[in-house]
Amino acid sequence: QVQLVESGGGSVQAGGSLRLACRASGDVASVNCMGWFRQAPGKEREGVAVIATGTGRTYYADSVKDRFTISQDNAKNMVYLQMNSLKPEDTGMYYCAAKAWCSDSWANANMYNYWGQGTQVTVS
Repeated sequence: QVQLVESGGGSVQAGGSLRLACRASGDVASVNCMGWFRQAPGKEREGVAVIATGTGRTYYADSVKDRFTISQDNAKNMVYLQMNSLKPEDTGMYYCAAKAWCSDSWANANMYNYWGQGTQVTVS
């Protein structure tokens, strides 16, 4: 089992920045793909960005490319999401997620075994 705990959400004005953090614990060696999904009210959960923790390869949704950056600190079992130039449409609950391996289907939420509780991001 892997436990994921997010932190760093909050409220910010459009154009501002936030940094989310996700700490993994437990059987972290079993997951090599970690990242972020988000869900706005009334909408489906969507993939934002993930990172292959072994290689460092990153995957981004088109809507956040050039604005968001995912990174990791393997020594601390942490994954971060730096969000710049935030827009109101970035508002939602942001969830950390993990699974065994990243692939081209990385944005499919159904493929992830582990989820955090979520952290709210509000952009006005």
